[in-house]
Amino acid sequence: MDNSRFIAKHVLNLPKSGIRDFFEIVAKMKDVISLGIGEPDFDTPWHIREAGIYALEKGKTHYTSNLGLIELRRAISKYVEKNFSISYAPENEIIITVGVSEALDLACRALINPGDKVMYHQPCYVSYSPSITLAHGLAVPVPTFAKDDFALTVEALRAAWQPGCKLLMLNLPCNPTGGTCDRAQIEAIAKFAIEKDLLVLSDEIYSELTFAGVHTSIASLPGMQERTIFLHGFSKAFAMTGWRIGYACGPAALVEAMMKVHQYSMLCASILSQEAAIEALVRGEDAMKAMRDQYHRRRDFMVRRFNEIGLKCHLPRGSFYAFPEVSKTGLSEKDFAVGLLQTEKVAMVPGTAFGPNGSGFCRACFATSYEQLIEAATRLERYVAAVAAKK
Repeated sequence: MDNSRFIAKHVLNLPKSGIRDFFEIVAKMKDVISLGIGEPDFDTPWHIREAGIYALEKGKTHYTSNLGLIELRRAISKYVEKNFSISYAPENEIIITVGVSEALDLACRALINPGDKVMYHQPCYVSYSPSITLAHGLAVPVPTFAKDDFALTVEALRAAWQPGCKLLMLNLPCNPTGGTCDRAQIEAIAKFAIEKDLLVLSDEIYSELTFAGVHTSIASLPGMQERTIFLHGFSKAFAMTGWRIGYACGPAALVEAMMKVHQYSMLCASILSQEAAIEALVRGEDAMKAMRDQYHRRRDFMVRRFNEIGLKCHLPRGSFYAFPEVSKTGLSEKDFAVGLLQTEKVAMVPGTAFGPNGSGFCRACFATSYEQLIEAATRLERYVAAVAAKK
């Protein structure tokens, strides 16, 4: 029997993640240096892990409020006000989610009607367009370019805008490019959002990992808090990927709508993860800054080596990704990545995994040890030289 006939059409036609697809190949190989999966190589700092352990030992094993522990929401409120200059009421303007991915999904399902159009910049994280599709919306990609260091421009927004656009998704700093926007660019985007009456979903999961300039949240600008859902979490800055803990802040009515979906699907985030997240916010700043300094050092090394090897690469202002151009080798991004993996056992992700605008590029995650990066660069240089010799 063909069971696929029972699958919903919008799910049946959904592509698999280009990252996971590629890493099915990686999983079958040994001794690979992975510059692929976007995960810190650091373990969660001990004092944060200890908070989770202590909560378990104290028997904190029950449900929390659908919105999450009020103690965590209060800690988030203080953290966001201190670091982003935005004030949210813990009682009804903050919801705790199972990672930022769930926060994004909740927002899409709570806000998108069938046929609503949603703008998002590309290359982008792999789940953005599918999240729109799963909520029966229509995805409207907005290209970003290497010549602009992959910053989103208001000119590109105007060119892509269509009647019926309701939402704008932002991810700054951006996965996979490390591109971001300075304050003037954010202000221009905010004016555009107000002009077109767009609601903004601002995913700022990499904001603490900003290496150049000061991160500006669009929600902090005049007239924007009322039309922005601020998405954030603990995975990247605090090395807490496996804890699956994130949050969303926004106007009470929108948070309430997201909570309705959350309570009928996830109910609440893990109480142990929530307890650990409180510790991260209250006493985790020093560890976070130490990890950021290491990423900064690794970024400078990898970008320098990419350019020395002949793979032009802009200097990402945030995140822990570099996005070198590989097209001048004469290979497509997929052939380059597969060849590098097979011959030198170094894994990078083809840029088209993040949308068509990633054509000609590959993503390299530098959240791995400095020593591993040195070896990866040596292998990469050898591979590029071998490809050139075959021309």
